[in-house]
Amino acid sequence: MKLNSKLALVCLALAAFAPQVYARDTILNIPLADVLAMPEAQGKLDGSVKFYLAGAATPTIKKTFGSDTANPKTNGFNKSDEFGCKWAALSALISFQNSAKRQGANAVTDIVSYYKKNETKSDSTIQCHAGTFVIGLALKGTYAQVAD
Repeated sequence: MKLNSKLALVCLALAAFAPQVYARDTILNIPLADVLAMPEAQGKLDGSVKFYLAGAATPTIKKTFGSDTANPKTNGFNKSDEFGCKWAALSALISFQNSAKRQGANAVTDIVSYYKKNETKSDSTIQCHAGTFVIGLALKGTYAQVAD
């Protein structure tokens, strides 16, 4: 019994002095143009749906179809934070493209970063969060039919 008590005290002392482990949450701002220029995007985004960040110049909006969100994640193993963020952003754009087509929209407008339901607007970049094991982002946008 004495040995167990001493072991418990040693473990408690070690735990008290062990450094706290904080989860990594590196924020990156990825240009939308860089995501659209990815070689992987060329085969997956067909050009029938255009993407416009909030604050960016947008053609005349003829009709809107409602808002939606996309919240893709990817594992961070063997990927740089930047590539993982671009990959997650491409996944979000593919999801938006597919939903837009189903609704008869030719654009997704007013796109904002929406990580943990906090809106971050930029006319050129998407905000992404890279953690220790997972990289992800959230985007919110409005489906629309815009003038050509």
